[in-house]
Amino acid sequence: MSRHDDQTSLNAMLSHAREAVELLGHANREELGQNRVVQLALTRLVEIVGEAANRVSQAMQQKTPEIPWPQIIGMRNRLVHGYDVIDFNLLWDTIVDDLPPLITSLEKIVTDA
Repeated sequence: MSRHDDQTSLNAMLSHAREAVELLGHANREELGQNRVVQLALTRLVEIVGEAANRVSQAMQQKTPEIPWPQIIGMRNRLVHGYDVIDFNLLWDTIVDDLPPLITSLEKIVTDA
């Protein structure tokens, strides 16, 4: 992939991670469990973050070890291939605990590029 492609993928990761955090907003875990539309939307947004991560070149992944590439891609695979058994507690934890620091890291990478 070219540098441009990496930047496109990094920007996609950043925008979809931000959107997931914004969509969840201040909802609590119980509210997520009761709103099927939000569950589907958040699942898709996290899938896209993982898909975009998978498209980032190995060279860029090696240059940015602060990004947990295998975990992000693994989460995408888990959501896509385990669509019938999605663990919404794990999805919640991902959005609340993992995406904010990912967003911070991606903002630095995208700005520095």
